[in-house]
Amino acid sequence: MIQVEEYLTSRGIGFKVHEHPPVQTCDELAQYGVPGLACKNLFLRDQKKTRYLLVVLPAAQKTDLKKLAEQVGDKKLSFVNPETMMQKLGVEPGAVSPFGILNNAEGDVELWIDREVLEATVVHFHPNRNTASVELTGEMFRRYLLQLGVSYTVL
Repeated sequence: MIQVEEYLTSRGIGFKVHEHPPVQTCDELAQYGVPGLACKNLFLRDQKKTRYLLVVLPAAQKTDLKKLAEQVGDKKLSFVNPETMMQKLGVEPGAVSPFGILNNAEGDVELWIDREVLEATVVHFHPNRNTASVELTGEMFRRYLLQLGVSYTVL
């Protein structure tokens, strides 16, 4: 599994790490005062289990899976089970983030990012573990996406 901090440092992407106790939700994380836009990261699949999507949204945004399925051109989306999450992203539930794409060797996970996340001044995500959060400026997050070399779709 690729170490997020090493990856970012080796590519000249500036960041700050905020260590904290394990958290499973954005609400739990809020009590630790990590700067930036809090984001929820949904790892979803289609009904046939042939299409996998990592969807990055502002934490405060309500999520309607039916509407989201329409937006991504599918009939129905479901959450991925923990075993598939580990296989595809190398993370456990509660640690999903755009950094999980680093571990997707097959390149079969689609990345969908809400426009508000892309335009945020500062964002933060778990570095593939839920005991820390990595703070990035919006510019550094976009640099990460560019250097990642995978395409993403803006919601």
